Amino acid sequence: MAKATSLMFQLQYYNTLGLALLSLFYIILTLQLTESAPDSALITQLPGFTASFPSKHYSGYVTIDESHGKNLFYYFVVSERNPSKDPLVLWLNGGPGCSSFDGFVYEHGPFNFEAAKTKGDLPKLQLNPYSWSKVSNIIYLDSPAGVGFSYSKNTTDYRTGDLKTASDTHTFLLKWFELYPEFLSNPFFIAGESYAGIYVPTLAYEVVKGINAAVTPVLNFKGYMVGNGVTDEVIDGNALVPFAHGMGLISDDLFEKANKECKGNYNEPVNETCRSILNKVDEDIGGLNIYDILEPCFHSTDARDITTANIRLPSSFRQLGETERPLAVRKRMFGRAWPFRAPVRDGIVPTWPQILNGNNVPCTDDEVATSWLNDASVRKAIHTEEGNVLGSWELCSDKIEYYHDAGSMIKYHRNLTSRGYRALIYSGDHDMCVPFTGSEAWTRSMGYKIVDEWRAWTSNGQIAGFTQGYEKNLTFLTIKGAGHTVPEYKPREALDLYSRFLSGKPI
Repeated sequence: MAKATSLMFQLQYYNTLGLALLSLFYIILTLQLTESAPDSALITQLPGFTASFPSKHYSGYVTIDESHGKNLFYYFVVSERNPSKDPLVLWLNGGPGCSSFDGFVYEHGPFNFEAAKTKGDLPKLQLNPYSWSKVSNIIYLDSPAGVGFSYSKNTTDYRTGDLKTASDTHTFLLKWFELYPEFLSNPFFIAGESYAGIYVPTLAYEVVKGINAAVTPVLNFKGYMVGNGVTDEVIDGNALVPFAHGMGLISDDLFEKANKECKGNYNEPVNETCRSILNKVDEDIGGLNIYDILEPCFHSTDARDITTANIRLPSSFRQLGETERPLAVRKRMFGRAWPFRAPVRDGIVPTWPQILNGNNVPCTDDEVATSWLNDASVRKAIHTEEGNVLGSWELCSDKIEYYHDAGSMIKYHRNLTSRGYRALIYSGDHDMCVPFTGSEAWTRSMGYKIVDEWRAWTSNGQIAGFTQGYEKNLTFLTIKGAGHTVPEYKPREALDLYSRFLSGKPI
C-alpha cells in the first residue's frame, strides 16, 4: 500500500512538473511573439525630451529592393493604451515628395515641439495630450524613396509615380510585418492627407489585391482615412471658385460672371473670357494662405513671429482658426500639398520645390522640424543612415521626379467601399488648397444612398463640423475652423474623430 501511494505521488509530481514546463514554454513562446520587434530598432531616448516615453518607439529601415539598395524609413509609435488589441495605422503625408515626419512633428505625433529660444539649440519636446498613439499603434513612413530619410543607392528609383509608390509601400508593409508579426492580428488602417489622397486608396487597393491572392503575411485590413485629399483632377480643380465665393473671398458679381462664362468648368478655361475671369479670382485670393484662409502667410526663409502687423484678418476671425498647440508650432503655416491649378505636364506632378525653383514651400515655416531632424544626435537616436547618402532632411524633397499615373481616385474608392472596407473622407473647412467643396462633390458623385443625412457632429460638447454618411461605409466629414492639416489646427477634435472611426463608433 505504501509503495502504491509512493507511485501515485511520483505520477502526480511528474504530471505537475510537466504542466509547469509546458506553461513555461507557452510563456516564453508568448513573450517571443509579443516582443519580436528588432532590438536594434528600439529608441531609448530623444534629444530635447527628458521624461520617460509613454510607450515604446521604434525606427529604422526596411529594404524593399536588395538589388537597388532601396530603403524606406519608418518611425513606429506603439499604442499607449493596449498595443496588442488597438488598431495599427500607417500614416502618409503627401506632396508628392513630403516627409511623414510632418505628421509626427506638427500634427498627431507623441510630442509637441517648442522652438528653441536660442539659435543653435534644439527644440524642446513635451508629451502631446492629443497624440494619435493614445488610441492606436502608428507607423510614420517616408515614401517614396528619395523623400525624408528614405533613399535608394540607385538614383533611377527617384523617378517614380502613383502606381510604383503604391507597389513599393505594399512591399514595405509585408516586410515590416515580418519584423513585427505580433501586430498582424491587430485591425489595420491606412491614413493620410493632401496628396496622400492618391497614396492611400492606391495602396489600399494593392493591400486588398494581396489579401485576395493570399499573399503572406495576410494583413487584417479594415479601412482607410483621407484628410483634405487630392482625388480627381476635374472635381478638385472645379472646387476652388465655389469655395472662394462661399467663404466671401470673391464677390457675387465675379462668381456670377465665372458661372456664366466658364459654365462650371474652372479647371480648364473654355474661352479667353473665362480665363480672364479666373485670373481675376486668382488675383483676389492671391495674398491668402491657401492652407488656411484665416492664417497669415510666410514667404521669406527667415523664421518670423506672428504679430498683429502681418495678420490681415480681424482678431474675431483669427480666433476661429486658432489651435491649442503652442505658438512656436503654429507659426509654420502648414505647407506641402499639390497646389490648386498647378501645371501637370506629361503626367508629371511637380513638387513644391520644383514649382518654386528651390524656394521654401509658400506660407510655411518648417524651422522646428528642420533643425531637429538635421541634428546629428537626433539622427543617431532614430537610427538614420550616416554619411552622404541622405544629405539634409527637407520637409519636401526635390530629389524625385513624380508621375501622376493612377488617374482619378473615384474608381479606387468605389472598388474598396463596394468590398465593405470603411472609408472616412474628412476636410478642414478653411483649406483652400484642396477645398472641402471638392471632397463633398466627389463623395456625392459616387451615387451611394445617403444613410446619415447632413448634420452637425460634436466634440467636447461643441459642434466640431458637419457630416454626411453613405451606404457601403463611406463617410464625409468637415472639421470647423481647420485648415489643410486638420490635427495641427484642431488636435482635440482630430483625435476624437480618429478614435471614433477606428472603433467603428458613430461620429
